[in-house]
Amino acid sequence: MDDKILSQFYMRYSREIYLYLYSMSHDRMLSEDLMQETFMKALLSLYDQHANVRAWLYMVARNQFYDYKKTSRKQVHYEALEDTLHTEEDLIAGLISSEQKRSLYFALSHLDSRKREILVLQYYSELSQKEIARLMHLSLENVRVLAYRGKRELKKYLEENGYEIS
Repeated sequence: MDDKILSQFYMRYSREIYLYLYSMSHDRMLSEDLMQETFMKALLSLYDQHANVRAWLYMVARNQFYDYKKTSRKQVHYEALEDTLHTEEDLIAGLISSEQKRSLYFALSHLDSRKREILVLQYYSELSQKEIARLMHLSLENVRVLAYRGKRELKKYLEENGYEIS
C-alpha cells in the first residue's frame, strides 16, 4: 500500500476508532495505545477482499480492547469528559453542550456493556444494526432487542435523574 493511501486511511478513521475505544475503556491513554495497535494490525493484515473496511476496522479495535482486557486484568478507569472552548462567544453554548454530553455519557455508563457498546456503535459510529451484529457476533434480532432495551433504560435513567427528554 502506498504511503498516501495509508495516511488517508488513518486520517479518515482514527478519530472514530479512538472514540469507540474510549467509550469502552474510559481511559484516554489506553484508547490511544489501542487505536495505534489497531491500525498497525489492520494495516499488516488488510486484505483487498474486505467489502466494508470500516466495519472490519471496528472489529479489529474491539478485538484489541478485549485482548487487552483479558491479558491485563486491570480495572478500567473512568475519566471525566473535558471539552475545550476556543472563544468567549462559544462559552454558554459550549457549557450547555458539554453538560448535555456529560449527562448522556454518565447515563450511558450505567448501562451494561453490551447495550452501551451497541448504542455507541449505532449512534456515534453510525454503524448499521446488521454491521453491529456481525461485529459483536450476535443475531440481528438480538442487536435490535438490546438497542431497544438500552434506549429504554437510558431514557428511564435520565427521567429519574431530572433530565428533560423531548
